[in-house]
Order: sequence, then C-alpha cells, then structure tokens
Amino acid sequence: MSEPKTEYLTAAQQAELEAELAELEGPRRAAAIEAIATARSFGDLSENFEYHAAKNEQGLLEARIKKLRARLAHAVVVEHDTDEHVGVGSIVEIADEDGEKMEVVISAVGGVAPDSPLGRALIGAGIGDVVDVEAPRGSWKARVLAIRRA
Repeated sequence: MSEPKTEYLTAAQQAELEAELAELEGPRRAAAIEAIATARSFGDLSENFEYHAAKNEQGLLEARIKKLRARLAHAVVVEHDTDEHVGVGSIVEIADEDGEKMEVVISAVGGVAPDSPLGRALIGAGIGDVVDVEAPRGSWKARVLAIRRA
C-alpha cells in the first residue's frame, strides 16, 4: 500500500476542512443514525428501501469522514506571506501562448492542486516568468502576470 501523500494547506484551508469534519461527525452523523432508526421502524428490512437508502447514505458519510481525517493527519500548514513567488494559497493570473488569460488559486482545497501539472509548474515562479506546463494532453507555456495572496 502506498504512503499517504502530504497535502500543503494554508491555515484557512485547514480550518475549512476541520469545520467540514466537525459538521459531518456531529449533526450529519446524528441525522444519519436517526434516519436509520426511523427506517428500521417501518418493518421488514429485506424490502425496506428507506432503510437501505439510509444505510447507504451513512456509508458515504463515513467514507467522507475517513478521507477528511486522513487529509488532515497528513497536512502540512504553510503560510505564503509574499506576492513575489507563487506558493500554496497564491492567486495567480497567467496567460497562455495565445494570450488567453486565466486566474487560478494554488490550493489542495478547491483550486489547482500544488502537485498537478499546472501547480508544479507555477510553484516558485515569479511575475514575468514563463513556465512549461507538462500536462497529459501536451505541454504548453504560461506567463505569470500577477500574484496575490488568497
């Protein structure tokens, strides 16, 4: 089995994951248990759709809790306190070879992951730098136009 990967998060991203975990382990878990108990009261479990749906929902909930716990256990909190170089938590404006501009957030939570092809290419780059992005669909170049903190 492979080693769990380290995730680099800002303090805000870590707090976001911890808040989600608290919600899932508290009110959401209690609601799932209540739904199972209610469905169980409907009678024969072998043909009880509500019971099977509630158990399935509980399984999905527990899987998400397990995933969040693992992510937090292997998280490294970083504070990117400069706008000079791209790091975790940076908002980066880039332009591709055709001049198309886009803004990306370097984040393991809801953004371009630092270990993705674009994330790896941008980490450490400064304003004006041209980086080579080695993506599965082919390589391309991106110019860093602006960097700011999230």
